[in-house]
Parts: sequence; C-alpha cells; structure tokens
Amino acid sequence: MEKFVSTLNDIVWNPGLVALLLVAGLYFSVRTRLVQVRRFGLMLRSLFGKKQGSQGISSFEAFCIALSGRVGTGNIVGVATAIAFGGPGAVFWMWVVAFFGASTAFVESTLSQIYKFPHASGYRGGPFSFIEKGLGQRWLGVVFAIITIISCGIFLVTVQANGASSAMQNAFPVPPLATGIGLAILMGIVVIGGVKRIAKVASIVTPFMAFGYILLSLVVVAFHIQEVPAVFATIFRSAFGINPLCGGIIGTTIAMGVKRGIFSNEAGQGTGAIVSAAADVDHPARQGLAQAFSVYVDTLLVCTATALMILTSGTYNILDGAGGMLVENAPELGNNYAGYTQSAVDTVFAGFGSEFVSVAMVFFVFSTIMAYYFYAESSIMYLFHGRNGRWEKLSIRLLQVVLLAAIVFGAVREADLVWMLGDIGVGLMAWGTVVAILLLCPKALNALKEFESK
Repeated sequence: MEKFVSTLNDIVWNPGLVALLLVAGLYFSVRTRLVQVRRFGLMLRSLFGKKQGSQGISSFEAFCIALSGRVGTGNIVGVATAIAFGGPGAVFWMWVVAFFGASTAFVESTLSQIYKFPHASGYRGGPFSFIEKGLGQRWLGVVFAIITIISCGIFLVTVQANGASSAMQNAFPVPPLATGIGLAILMGIVVIGGVKRIAKVASIVTPFMAFGYILLSLVVVAFHIQEVPAVFATIFRSAFGINPLCGGIIGTTIAMGVKRGIFSNEAGQGTGAIVSAAADVDHPARQGLAQAFSVYVDTLLVCTATALMILTSGTYNILDGAGGMLVENAPELGNNYAGYTQSAVDTVFAGFGSEFVSVAMVFFVFSTIMAYYFYAESSIMYLFHGRNGRWEKLSIRLLQVVLLAAIVFGAVREADLVWMLGDIGVGLMAWGTVVAILLLCPKALNALKEFESK
C-alpha cells in the first residue's frame, strides 16, 4: 500500500505542478499589479466589514474558518518535514509561495464570491461552482467536488490527527488511540451543530491559539537571538544550493518548500475559496482581499515562527532521501518531526516545551479538521443543490461518520503514509483549482477594478 501511495504521490506532485503553482502566483501578482502589497491596508479593513444579511457569515468569521484550516499540523510538523527533507532553504520557498500565493488566494476567493449559490444553511460555493458556471463544465465541477470530499473528509484529516497523536505521545505520553477517540468526540459535538457553530468556535479559538503560539516562538527565538543572522544566511544560501551540505538536494529543497507551503497556506488549493463563498459581503473583491491576508498570517507569521525556533535551536536533522542523514544535529529525534519543534521549545522551557506544543497541536488540529469538514460538507451541498434534500442529509451524515473514523485511523497510523495521502489530496485539488482560475482570471480582475474604482 505504501509503495502504491508513494508512486501516486510522485505522479500528482510532479515538477509540472510545482512550476504551475509558482508561475500562476507570479502571473496573478503581475495582473493584479501586486494587489497583495498595494492594498495591504484594505486587506486588513476588509476583515471587519459588516455582514450584509442574515443568510451567510461575516467576512471575519469566514477568515477565521479559513485560517483555522490553514493553521494546523502544517505549521508545526509540516515546517519540520520541509526542513528535514529540503534543508533550511525550503523555508525560503515557503515564503515565496506565500507572497505570490496571496494573489492566488485573492483570485480564487473573489471568483467563489461571484459564482456562489444560496442554500438553506447559507451561501455556499467554491471551485466546483466556478468550474461549472464560469467554464460551463458541470462534470468537471462534480469531479472536483468528489475529490474535495475524499481529500478533506478523509486524507487530510488523517494527517492532522496523526500530528496531534504523535505530539501527545511524545509529551505525556497519551496512547495514539486515546487521542484519536478524544478528538473524534469533540469534533462530533461541533460538526453536528452546522456552519453557524463552526464559525462561532473558529472565531474564538483561532485568533487565540495563533497569537499564543507566535508569542511563545518570539520568546524562544529571543533566547537564541545570536543565531538569527546565521540562520537567515543559511536559509538563503540553501535555497539556491550554495550551501555545500544541501547543494545535492536543491530539487527537493524547492519541491518541499512549495509542497509544504501550499499544504500550509492552501493558496491555489481551493479550500479558501470554499469558505469565502459563505461570506455575505458587499463586493466579491472585498472577500478576496480578506482571504489574501490569511495567507500572510499562516506562512509569514506562524510557519516562520516554527522555522526560526527549530533552526536557531538546532533541533533538526536533514535527511538524504536514501535512509541516511546529511546533517545530524539531533540524531535522537530521527524522523520524529513533531519532536523538532518540541525540542526547540525545551531548549528554553525545559520540561515544558513538549507539553505546550502538544496542547497547541491539539487546538490547531481541532480547528483545522473543523474547517476540513466545512469544505467537504459544502461539496456535498453542491452535488445535491436543487435536487433531493433527503439524499443530501443522508450524505452529510455519512460524511460525519467517515470523518470521525478517519480521525481515529490517522491517529494510529505511521506518519509517512498519512503525509503522502495528504499530499495527494492537496495536489489533486491544486491541479483543478489553478487551471480553472487561470482561465477565469479576467472575471476576478474586473471585480478588482470595479471595487477599486469605488
């Protein structure tokens, strides 16, 4: 099974997808005249725009749901795996993906607002909607919706649950099965309450956990402040293969930076577009700007916080891809990626780092899976929109059962397998989303032009 999953992962994440994501971000940045820089102030103000009616959710609630989906295992374990396989240079490519990805997030979220549809639970939409209505390809919209259900309802859920169970086992220790069952029970309470409860929980939990994590990271980095200049120099040298230790893995460095960057900030994956459609705002471009800002928060703040903690503390290894190690700063950790971050915190807060990171991971995972459920549920609503409501309700109940089972399954599986499954899900969604928004980009550009003229 692992060999098959690995082969499929290599097919989905071939160099063409890496190049497509980078080129698309660059193209959207040029076409929008660097909207992610020019309109930074408006991006902030757009977060707190008033909800226009009672049918949808507010822009800030949509931002929090999307951010809860972005701030998760990818920020703690994902950054560690990027460093382990790609070296410190992978962090640079995560920054590149975030900068250009902000314009990609703007385009996809604006399009989802343009092509959203009303539902009894509020507005819904996403790539499946603009693929059908914008490109006139219903069958492709259906295929994308099915991929989203499988990816967000199963594959990505297992990754998040595995990260939480690994961290808890390292720190307390709590058996992985117990972590999985506990998460499943808590998640069941929230998802049964629907989008309103999800939005309310996300708007409370997400800002709190992100701020607390960044504050802790600043303290850790402050204790290793003398290492910061050398760490930044290493990041830039390794990003272009100048560092002799990482020169032989430059291809992996770029690929891991892009892959983990997309996994973390989700720009171009389509998930941010799904939650953007639920917002009830006065103009599509306003929601696009709000979602562009969430990419910055995720990668440039939270991911960078993790990277600097690990690199300044030296609690990482670099793998050579053949079972050996190019760098052995922490040989006792091996490929215990959650341990990289936990050990970094322990260098300052001895005996406390593992526990704090474990608790933070559980919060991150909980909110992220909550967002994944919303994405999968919206996909089901698209498939049955205007059709038999009884089948829609039955499918949603089935999704809830499968998602809770995936949490328990992911918690007890090996990390490498579930990460490959998660990468496959992200890659398949990214292929469909980026191609669609490249074709429909003029619609988003017109919306931006109209919004700016006002």
